Amino acid sequence: MSLGIIPNVRQTPYSYNKAFGKLAIVALVLAALASSNAQTICNMSGEGLMACKPSVAPPNPAPPSAACCSALSHADIHCLCSYRNSKLLPSMGIDPNLALQLPKKCNFPNPAHC
Repeated sequence: MSLGIIPNVRQTPYSYNKAFGKLAIVALVLAALASSNAQTICNMSGEGLMACKPSVAPPNPAPPSAACCSALSHADIHCLCSYRNSKLLPSMGIDPNLALQLPKKCNFPNPAHC
């Protein structure tokens, strides 16, 4: 059964639902990031997450801003570590390896080791 999503590729209803599910998750996370004060992830507001995005986006990440480091100082680092192997981050243009470097780049005294 072809669903017409990708020409000449047979997709089952299961593969379609799985792809739609992933798309829905990405959309929810992006919506959470867009509503800066409405949602938090690991004690970081959407505004704080967006302040850090230029520092975790390849190929030429910017140094973390004061706003990013301030937001990160209030974050639950161990919670953020749980996202390091997520396939969601790269799909949002975030390099998990760059994200793991932020505490050190913000000169935190005891950066967590994930």
